[in-house]
Amino acid sequence: MQHAYLELKLSWELFHKGPDTLSDPERHRLSEVATRQDGIEQRILASPQATHVLVPAPTLQTRIGEIRKRYPDTDAYTQDLERIGLNEAELAKAVERDLRVEAVLDRVAASEAPVSEIDAEIYYRLHPDAFDRPEARRLRHILLTYNSPQQAAEARRTLEKLRQTASSAEQFAAAALRHSQCPTALEGGLLGVVRRQQLYPELEAAAFSLSENSISAVLESEVGLHILRCDEILPSGLLPFAEVRQRIIDRLTEKRRQEAQKRWIKALLANRRQAA
Repeated sequence: MQHAYLELKLSWELFHKGPDTLSDPERHRLSEVATRQDGIEQRILASPQATHVLVPAPTLQTRIGEIRKRYPDTDAYTQDLERIGLNEAELAKAVERDLRVEAVLDRVAASEAPVSEIDAEIYYRLHPDAFDRPEARRLRHILLTYNSPQQAAEARRTLEKLRQTASSAEQFAAAALRHSQCPTALEGGLLGVVRRQQLYPELEAAAFSLSENSISAVLESEVGLHILRCDEILPSGLLPFAEVRQRIIDRLTEKRRQEAQKRWIKALLANRRQAA
């Protein structure tokens, strides 16, 4: 039962699809990984750290719900369980075991010292390239599409007029809401923070030559005619430590947790070999 569940779980994790859709090489790889994983989990659950570990019912139901969401409907979910020889009660038991393994590993990781702000700042100083912000623009646009040369000419005249009459961010947003044929119209034409290679090539050069609070000439892309407004220029450079501090702490905490778990599992397996 547990091996069947592991194959179901690992099939999605490794290949992003159900076990029944795997090729022969993928199926062979899956079987190898599942067998090794099963042995490791047995050792984890037999450890002293697994004593008195319980899984709350809501946690179990949430995880089962996450599994069901991978399938387009209930029939596909039920059929996949049948194919690997599991019913829903057996699945629940296997998932509970899986969650107990995670809880034990959380206990192991919890013994690690927390990452301090000093640890985070040292990492920040030693890895400046990881926090180098490329130049970006906060942009709005108005898009008009067309199906004929006459419509294109009318769209161009409309945009030329709007360039002159909608100079402020508020005026431009109102014009976008009224005229733009892009879904961003509902947000005042806001494209958000845009970096290079995120726009159509026909728009990028103009977008990154705009000064703050300026509007582009009428531009044409494969989807229609545009005007762009630059609300803000975000220059390139090192992100401030205060802006990335929590992100670094989270990253280092997760790395520290994973390393602690790996050391503990390695010691667990080494003790098993010595005992044998």
